[in-house]
Amino acid sequence: MERALDFEEFASSRTRRLFQVAYLMCGDWHQAQDLVQTALAKMFAVWPRLRRREDEPGLDAYARTVLLRTYLSQRRLKRSTEVVLAEMPDNPQPAGHGSDLKLTLAAALGQLPPRNRAVVVLRYLEDHSIEAVADMMGISAGAVKSLNTRSLARLREILGEDRELLFRL
Repeated sequence: MERALDFEEFASSRTRRLFQVAYLMCGDWHQAQDLVQTALAKMFAVWPRLRRREDEPGLDAYARTVLLRTYLSQRRLKRSTEVVLAEMPDNPQPAGHGSDLKLTLAAALGQLPPRNRAVVVLRYLEDHSIEAVADMMGISAGAVKSLNTRSLARLREILGEDRELLFRL
């Protein structure tokens, strides 16, 4: 019983932030909810072992790593669910206020491949170092730098003039 209460306290205090990260990675509200739920379920299964070994920052890092790996794993498994469109929609016009720009940024992130998106979210939303992202993703620091550079270049292409407006928010 104590295990469940301890985990419930942890999960309720971290769910919102994990959801934000998941949403920016996948770009879909419902999939983000599923990712967070799956990540927390995986953590609950090993919670007693985690509590004995980890401090609070370690648990947060572990939760993000589980979320990231769940996301990447599901992306590999669900490639066949992507919808093919006859025409690509036009890029959004420059937005008038902050919420439109945030939606534009979320849409731009959605156009990146999953690993690229994960690197950008972890580096700039979560403010992790290159080494920390490399550790979470199980790749080298050089691979993170490469993915980061390509991702930012692609975001600049996608956002065009909107990217200047984003810096004023």
